[in-house]
Amino acid sequence: MTMHLEGPWLTTTGKVKSKRRKYASADAARKERELKAEWQQRQREWDQLTPRFGSGKISITATARISPQYPPGREPQRHIPSLDTGVTGAVTVKATPQYTGTKIKGIGTMHKSNAVPIFSDDEAVDIAHMRR
Repeated sequence: MTMHLEGPWLTTTGKVKSKRRKYASADAARKERELKAEWQQRQREWDQLTPRFGSGKISITATARISPQYPPGREPQRHIPSLDTGVTGAVTVKATPQYTGTKIKGIGTMHKSNAVPIFSDDEAVDIAHMRR
């Protein structure tokens, strides 16, 4: 009986992993705190410069919510009616394609559900005598 190799995550020895520290040293922890404080300060500055796109809440007045401002020439064109082509109802269904030629005599099953076209009587006999 053969076994395949598993990765190091599967162990049968029951080895307990040692306690891992978040930072390698006190200097690394201090540097992380400084970077985080600097980042938060930059976020506060950005929020003051651009309050609309900042992470703080946006106060929108009721008039701005009711009547949006459109650029000149881009107002909604509600007075223009839709085009009426006169066609009513659903789209027509495409006709089902059917073979109307005389070259193919039938369809045979070569192996399992593999359908093959049969062009002559000899091919039909050959397929019928094939080993399954």
